[in-house]
Amino acid sequence: MENAANLNNSGVALTEANQPFEAIPLFRRALSIEPENPLLWLNLGIAQQKTGEYDEAMESFQRSVLINDNLVEAWHSMGLIYYEMREFKLSEDCYMKALSRDGSDPKTWNNLGVLHFNQCQFEEARNCFEKSVSLSPHYHDALFNLRDTCRELGDFRAAAEFERVLGTLGSQIE
Repeated sequence: MENAANLNNSGVALTEANQPFEAIPLFRRALSIEPENPLLWLNLGIAQQKTGEYDEAMESFQRSVLINDNLVEAWHSMGLIYYEMREFKLSEDCYMKALSRDGSDPKTWNNLGVLHFNQCQFEEARNCFEKSVSLSPHYHDALFNLRDTCRELGDFRAAAEFERVLGTLGSQIE
């Protein structure tokens, strides 16, 4: 017999295997069984986002936070969509909501930094990237962004240090 948990697990596996179009019907079937399950709405939104269905993804994320306001990943995902739509204030609001629920998420700190960087708010960006790196010292994207932000701020000594750290990470991967 089909149950929501098995459908969700299969949908997540398909989404992770870059097959979101195949995952969406599974999440929809799971939601027909458990329509108030916020994780099903979140996972549907992630699959929809991967297919470029931003309006539908946003609706799914909004449904998930209506059911459970503490779903950091849903707030984060809405922030990404708003960022891609160049709705920077709404993006920042979503990132701040995510951080108010879990201030230890390096991915959200990094993305908030990217938002500030692209608005030429380099000091704010640096603070966000530094927070991200403090939470995850080997987070490549945050280190890369922090290096570039230091260059923008004229702090070439710090930029060189982050370049060195990035170089050691690259040699560890090989």
